[in-house]
Amino acid sequence: MTTLQGQKTGFIGLGLMGKPMARNLANAGADLIVHNRSSASIDELVSEGMAAGGSPSGTAQGADIIIMMLPDTPTVEKILLGENGVLVGLKPGSLVIDMGTTKVPVTRAFAKAIEDKGCDYLDAPVSGGQAGAENGVLTVMIGGVQETFDAVRPVLNAYARCAERIGEVGAGQLAKMVNQICIAGLVQGLSEA
Repeated sequence: MTTLQGQKTGFIGLGLMGKPMARNLANAGADLIVHNRSSASIDELVSEGMAAGGSPSGTAQGADIIIMMLPDTPTVEKILLGENGVLVGLKPGSLVIDMGTTKVPVTRAFAKAIEDKGCDYLDAPVSGGQAGAENGVLTVMIGGVQETFDAVRPVLNAYARCAERIGEVGAGQLAKMVNQICIAGLVQGLSEA
């Protein structure tokens, strides 16, 4: 397993997939700062040695990489750009990774807001569900700059079996859309059979 000793990583969104992803990062040696809407998941991970960020901006202030595993576009917008959001706490040179499934045009607008602050952005939706997150075998489809993707590969390897850059920002979300259409078609075909 890749070692991430001393890597200051913020993780926001500790649901069914986010919590095991954070644990896999910690097991790989990352120094984690966590945040979630509900406190139970934060308390649980703090008891395991992770630090509480207190807010999205507080999490961003303490980390060089901020990972968001959030359920939908409006939630990402609120956590990223809202009052006391990630954008408020970002330090120049930080990296934000959105691992949820987000609308493509909005994803590109998020990236521009982050880049305007002197930071990098990757859209990196995942496939594999809760079991994939728990076992560290997710598939990650990434949009963003190649050099940024190359630099963050050890982080992704902590919870992904396959992480591939598809193209520029937004390409990860497009690939996830294609993935979902393929799965829906397969399920429909099996149902018909």
